[in-house]
Amino acid sequence: MSARQTGDSAASAAETTIARPSRHDGEPRLARAMGNRHIQLLAIGGAIGTGLFMGSGKIISLAGPSVIIVYMTIGFMLFFVMRAMGEILLSDLRYKSFSDFAGDLLGPWAGFFTGWSYWFFWVVTGVADIVAISGYLTVLAPGTPLWIPALVTPLVLLLLNLPTVKAFGEAEFWFAIVKVVAIVAMIITGGVMIANHFTSPDGAVASLSNLWNDGGMFPHGMFGFILGFQIAIFSFAGIELVGTAAAETKDPEKTLPRAINSIPVRIILFYVGALVVIIAVNPWRTIDPGSSPFIGMFTLAGLGIAAVVINLVVITSAASSANSGIYSTSRMMYGLAQDGNAPKAFGRLSIRKVPQNALLFSCTFLLAGIVLLYSGDSVIVAFTVVTSVASVLTMFTWSMILISYIVFRRRRPHLHAASSFKMPGSRFMPYVVLAFFVFVLVALAQAADTRLGLFVAPVWFLAVGAAWYVNRKTPLQQARIAEWTDMAIAEKAALSR
Repeated sequence: MSARQTGDSAASAAETTIARPSRHDGEPRLARAMGNRHIQLLAIGGAIGTGLFMGSGKIISLAGPSVIIVYMTIGFMLFFVMRAMGEILLSDLRYKSFSDFAGDLLGPWAGFFTGWSYWFFWVVTGVADIVAISGYLTVLAPGTPLWIPALVTPLVLLLLNLPTVKAFGEAEFWFAIVKVVAIVAMIITGGVMIANHFTSPDGAVASLSNLWNDGGMFPHGMFGFILGFQIAIFSFAGIELVGTAAAETKDPEKTLPRAINSIPVRIILFYVGALVVIIAVNPWRTIDPGSSPFIGMFTLAGLGIAAVVINLVVITSAASSANSGIYSTSRMMYGLAQDGNAPKAFGRLSIRKVPQNALLFSCTFLLAGIVLLYSGDSVIVAFTVVTSVASVLTMFTWSMILISYIVFRRRRPHLHAASSFKMPGSRFMPYVVLAFFVFVLVALAQAADTRLGLFVAPVWFLAVGAAWYVNRKTPLQQARIAEWTDMAIAEKAALSR
């Protein structure tokens, strides 16, 4: 069969490609109210996670200077995940999120698993953020009971999300601006200290040679390097947020590619740049794994007020992540309800086109942070335990995006051929990245405090599987399964002609 014949026969199957059944056409829809600046800063905010500010100290203690390679490797791999997601989303603007296209390409079960797992991921991440906020607030205001910020934070974030999606976009815009300014200020400060050969009280001289003159780039060998991936992977959780916001984005054909293509620049500036400066100023052995190295560097520079400000920035970063989590969980719950995979009440929009019932439901789960804060030995231990669970769940989401892309290329080559935003290395990179995720799972299994995620995740998937087994028997789901089966058969037949 010629390429032209293949394209023509595949195109005849395009009419069967249905992102969402037309039964929702007469219902209120999410508003496309977020502009380019909102999406760009949402993407930046998603790339700069709480893990960078709070967890990088522990990663440095495990991996030494090779932490820089750890972050670069993860960022490189996730760029392809984002490109795969972007190509599929732009192939059909009826997709509201990656849960939509997973259900469309892999079957209704995939939409159910992806949607609920992503919801649970952001609930767990939100709890981790609440833990971080509570811990750092007690540093700024010693004696503050941990339960106060753990209770107040979800209420404040709920008020930010209830008015309109534009209100969320504005809040996230300024949250991201704060994080960007803080990191740039730290890089500039550190650069000045390196240029002036700053000497710390213990005699250490700020120099780029600190990256390799104390045991080399891999002071703990390859095992220490592998351990660095445990917490580092969580730092990137949320990088896929622009995919969740696809249904509420103005002019997605322009804004989504811009946001995704700028990921490498963000990784080099915010992760690599910041970590190079931190380790050059503070030899890696002197960095406290239990605190933020960002705060430590400003304190070392004698900028006490700046250190206080960075404490506030860390709190802002965690609030930004939790804010994104509340947004994401509510939109995912809304989509699940629209498809009959969650109670109908969560599929209703307020007069301002916000899924307020889903918002209220998701916010209540963040209160679990109170229990966690009082059940662990320290804030950093609680943070590590929760983030290990979140890391497994976010890798599941990224894997479903890649598997969906593999099926997308095979079943809808006409859409791939017509795409102006093709994933680089689309024939082999999905498999390379999936193999990398298996490697990270092995890394998580190497330590007791990160191994918990590997035990919790299977229990979660069994629970979701049981829920799907029950839900799939409803008339609505039976109709959707039949519709998807007919579509898959039609596409396969078209490609074989």
